[in-house]
Amino acid sequence: MQQRKLGTNGLTVSAIGLGCMGMSGSYGTVDEAEAIATIRHALDIGVTFIDTADIYGNGHNEELVGRALKGRRDEALLATKFGNRVDADGQRSICGTPDYVKEACDASLKRLGVEAIDLYYQHRVDPDTPIEETVGAMAELVTAGKVRHLGLSEAAPATIRRAHKVHPIAALQDEYSLWTRDYEADVLPTVREIGIGFVAYSPLGRGFLTGTVDAGSAFVEGDTRRRHPRFTRENIGQNARIAEMLAEIAESKGCTPAQVAIAWVAAQGDDIVPIPGTKRRQYLEENAAALDIALSAEDLSRISTAFPPGMTAGERYPEGMMKALNR
Repeated sequence: MQQRKLGTNGLTVSAIGLGCMGMSGSYGTVDEAEAIATIRHALDIGVTFIDTADIYGNGHNEELVGRALKGRRDEALLATKFGNRVDADGQRSICGTPDYVKEACDASLKRLGVEAIDLYYQHRVDPDTPIEETVGAMAELVTAGKVRHLGLSEAAPATIRRAHKVHPIAALQDEYSLWTRDYEADVLPTVREIGIGFVAYSPLGRGFLTGTVDAGSAFVEGDTRRRHPRFTRENIGQNARIAEMLAEIAESKGCTPAQVAIAWVAAQGDDIVPIPGTKRRQYLEENAAALDIALSAEDLSRISTAFPPGMTAGERYPEGMMKALNR
């Protein structure tokens, strides 16, 4: 497995990671035994960058990942996140206060069953807490040996710069794919200037870029895509051409649409690490094999031209969630 560096302080990860969110019901029912087997198989084939968060399944995902890594902790580069929380009344909020940072970290360590987290992200920026205070508390976790490297997710360029002055930020995690190229103009140049790695979540467009979703698709109860604007019947219909073009390119390369989508993200720079999510070993193997696909400069130009920024119909998230992005 190829390796890539994130940041400038020695964090090296597998060139493709495994996103575990879908193993806790975000995309419908889950076979826990298969999910755990998928994580362990990822380690077997060198996909050692494992990504979770405390909000995924309200803690369930961290517990599941912890069970999967039992006895194999040293083989994994473990990343988790804090900041999205469920309040006593069931409502979600974002919190980055110093006390909460430390409380959330201790809770994650307990659920994961580990002594330290390799990469700890602030999942969303708290608009009511200065980023300096949040990252300052995160830096104390590094000093305490509970966390090894720090990350941010969905933070704006100015926020990233302020955070990095407090403590080196190893990675920024944002959504990035052929149908989400929002951050190419300002965020990517910022992290590259500073020397921060970029972790691309949802490189398969929440499954749309696999070619298995169409206007007739019915999402089961509990599948978060039921609430996402891009997955309304109307927008799926408008976005169908994206899937069709990707399928045509994949056929010409002798691979799957998903593999082209991942290979394109990985080819955007050695500082970018895609973390496609799956809960099945079959798709894990397919995703990992995407790194073996050679895309020429002509291929990359053709693909980038076919999928220009802004071509996708619909917002990435429901309106309320969109407000928490890039701030």
